[in-house]
Amino acid sequence: MTINYRQKIENSRVYDVAKNTPLEFQPILSARINNRVLLKREDMQPVFSFKLRGAYNKMANLPTDVLKRGVIAASAGNHAQGVALAAQKLGCRAVIVMPTTTPAIKVNAVKGRGAEVVLFGDSYSDAYVKALELEKLESLTFVHPYDDSDVIAGQGTIAVEILDAHPEPIEAIFCCVGGGGLLAGIAAYVKSVRPEIKIIGVEAKDAEAMTESLKQGKRVILDQVGLFADGAAVKQVGEHTFKLAQQFVDEMIVVDNDAICAAIKDVFEDTRSILEPAGALATAGIKEYVKRHNISGKTLIGIASGANMNFDRLRFVAERAELGEQREAILAVTIPEQAGAFKAFCRLLGDRNITEFNYRYDDPNAAHIFVGVAISNTAEVGKLITDLAAQGLNAIDLTDNEMAKLHLRHLVGGRAPKAEHELVYRFEFPEKPGALMKFLDSMGHDWNISLFHYRNHGADFGRVLVGLQVPPNEMAEFDDFLNQLGYPYWNESDNPAYLLFLG
Repeated sequence: MTINYRQKIENSRVYDVAKNTPLEFQPILSARINNRVLLKREDMQPVFSFKLRGAYNKMANLPTDVLKRGVIAASAGNHAQGVALAAQKLGCRAVIVMPTTTPAIKVNAVKGRGAEVVLFGDSYSDAYVKALELEKLESLTFVHPYDDSDVIAGQGTIAVEILDAHPEPIEAIFCCVGGGGLLAGIAAYVKSVRPEIKIIGVEAKDAEAMTESLKQGKRVILDQVGLFADGAAVKQVGEHTFKLAQQFVDEMIVVDNDAICAAIKDVFEDTRSILEPAGALATAGIKEYVKRHNISGKTLIGIASGANMNFDRLRFVAERAELGEQREAILAVTIPEQAGAFKAFCRLLGDRNITEFNYRYDDPNAAHIFVGVAISNTAEVGKLITDLAAQGLNAIDLTDNEMAKLHLRHLVGGRAPKAEHELVYRFEFPEKPGALMKFLDSMGHDWNISLFHYRNHGADFGRVLVGLQVPPNEMAEFDDFLNQLGYPYWNESDNPAYLLFLG
């Protein structure tokens, strides 16, 4: 029997628990990509995600005797919180099976609403198998996170709100995709009412189950999924959701982790809210769509689908956002190991903002520097490498080198047995152009820089660790240099961490 999704969506019971969330204009991102970007703020729901819509609609439509026995669900977190809230509202038992990789913030939120949590497996698919076992053992009713017509209809109420709030022309609506429930619900409704609006699904790289399924014309099962966007880490999309996507979805876009991190930053700059990785997929997709189709002046709407971010991930997000936005290039540069070469290299960079510097003395003839440089577009990288080559300096672009970005930047260094009379000082530089050159110019001496580490973290002060080879008979001059510099400093030469790993 064909399901009339428009009717099911319009009759869905979601507003006992869900809000009609705002559709907000994003002025900074809109100006940058030259299109009008609006975000549907589902991160503002009581469980900070759209998932409570489908969960409640499913459970509210269960017969009383079935509901009384309780429900079970498998979820990476947001569906779990939706089921837990719905069970709390409807007064029934809820058991949630969650992957062991689920962020603690989501596990604790589910427990906080009175649901019972069972941690099992590494992905949603593993948790799903376990949940089906418990469903039979304990005579519970399974509430599927996406592959259920009532769940799909509940998620589809977002589309009703979008079209009511924005009757003007819309180029496309962008949805994050895990199992496909959000995409299917929105696509089914929009295409029945405003078929001219494009529906675009957005998936994370290494979790593109819907993209591959649509390419092959059948549901595929991924061998494994990347877990950064854990809310969308699904090995196989739903049967119902796949059929609806085949029928109604215009395009799929896949974005990598750096693009997701950049999108989280984009939303933060406009809203001061922090989306979880899956919640920022739509924004990342909007940016890629604009690039792919070279469009301008269009209205593009994204679903900010969730904000259950594990706080610890913010370190990774901040580190990778500049790379994802292509605002930073990472280079390995070889310069002569001689007095003044380091300063000469910095002058070659001109007024470019240096975001990172890693260097450790090793070879008496050549110095290998790991450097991050702020850029406004990727074309600058090639020009910079060419300019350096013209001065006899070999540079390698590491911007897309995953090992360099994840590991090498933290490992550059080690012991330098040939660095005689080395002193190690920690400085705070004002975070402004010219601070590094002031430091180098103030030295006014031929002391060799044997170690240098700096990373811009967006603070008012840049924190820098510097090793200098200062002969004992020149200590008076060195003290004068420190006092005239005017930057706060600390002598770390006797620091046990330095002595153990660098000295």
